[in-house]
Amino acid sequence: MYRTITEVKEGLLSGDTVLSLTKFYIEKISQNLHLNAFLEVFEDSAIAAAISVDEKIKNGTAGKLAGVIVGIKDNICYKNHKVSAASKILEGFESIYTATALQRLLDEDAIVIGRLNCDEFAMGSSNENSAFGPVENNLKKNYVPGGSSGGSAVAVSAGLCTVSLGSDTGGSVRQPASWTGTYGLKPTYGRISRYGLIAYASSFDQIGTFTNCVEDAQLLLSIMAGTDEFDATSSTKELKFEDADSSKKYRIGIIKECFDHSGLDEEIRSHLQKIIQDLKLKGHEIIDLSFPFIEYLVPTYYVLTTAEASSNLSRFDGVHFGYRSSEAKGVDETYIKSRSEGFGMEVKRRIMAGTFVLSHGFYDAYYSQAQKVRRVLKNQTDKMFEKTDILLMPSTPGTAFEKNAIKDPIQMYLQDIFTVHANLTGNPALSIPLGNHSNGLPFGLQIMSTTFDESALFQFTKILEDL
Repeated sequence: MYRTITEVKEGLLSGDTVLSLTKFYIEKISQNLHLNAFLEVFEDSAIAAAISVDEKIKNGTAGKLAGVIVGIKDNICYKNHKVSAASKILEGFESIYTATALQRLLDEDAIVIGRLNCDEFAMGSSNENSAFGPVENNLKKNYVPGGSSGGSAVAVSAGLCTVSLGSDTGGSVRQPASWTGTYGLKPTYGRISRYGLIAYASSFDQIGTFTNCVEDAQLLLSIMAGTDEFDATSSTKELKFEDADSSKKYRIGIIKECFDHSGLDEEIRSHLQKIIQDLKLKGHEIIDLSFPFIEYLVPTYYVLTTAEASSNLSRFDGVHFGYRSSEAKGVDETYIKSRSEGFGMEVKRRIMAGTFVLSHGFYDAYYSQAQKVRRVLKNQTDKMFEKTDILLMPSTPGTAFEKNAIKDPIQMYLQDIFTVHANLTGNPALSIPLGNHSNGLPFGLQIMSTTFDESALFQFTKILEDL
């Protein structure tokens, strides 16, 4: 049907209705159940909303997103609808409020069609860690879509909704976007309110978007961005977009350690090198940079995020809400059995790792050191942006792999080696489709800008698309 918001608007002008669009997507989702992208379709509420928006269109009072069908990752709250973070421990839980970012889309008359599968509590790089089964990459059977927002990526790539929301803690929007041929935006930390996003690691998490074009990413950001009284970390900085200027010449930073990394696929490397050459021919300045901390990114990320997860996930105790073990007798057993049975293996691994790094005797050796490294990374990144407008790098080391192909957790964690940088430093980053590998699968190019300058990402994407 319609791949972009502009196409939706054109369709509505030519006589289509929001109700017919909504029914089309509901039917298409039912034809693609094998992808396991949707955990639940909100059929009744979506149809009711569609009828209401059609009335608004007739009255001339419809919002900017009238007719836009949105899927939401299953860790974003939507009032009176289930949300589980793809975990057994929240099975059957219904949210009593709506996430601020989602409410702002609803206020512009977007239609929320359902909740999308993800790695449990957003912990994973392949979407194989969901309590409700893995998501299948719509582009190749038995292949993963990337994670943790794999369902959100597949839904947009396969045309099961117009756009979708995900969350990005260490690359969970950009990595699956790279593997499904979509645009994945992680805004600056604090640009979009986290209120209503089930927390994994609070100083890293950021709601992001999956779209089929960069213009849609920009529109969604403009609607969702802004301060929120319910999130003290949300920024008051104004969001400004400058018009794309095709004559502007950029200073483009190329991090040597990314391009020379032994794990980077040769075809992706050669594609990137060709793009760099094309940019140079167009008069852009290519600046070679050294960032000798690449090997520290993933370890620092996992020390800090597991520590925060250990704290955040302590609320899921089998007492207040969610899953409670039927075998438990007494308070201690209720906690132990409910959490042991309710959480999946990867979540338990990260909770245990986080509890360890925060424990007496290890706090200074791990957690405190990681915080210091994070500050060094931030300072060094800020220095790079004194010399450059944009950092250009791979989104992922390779393309999507077969399900169950990676059994070693460390190898899985290294899938995020090029994406965790932006989360550690808070910078905005965007993965855009770069090309197709000889194996038939897509891969993305990642661009990063200085904090709160998402406008540069969108402008530079236009430059790249015109090459």
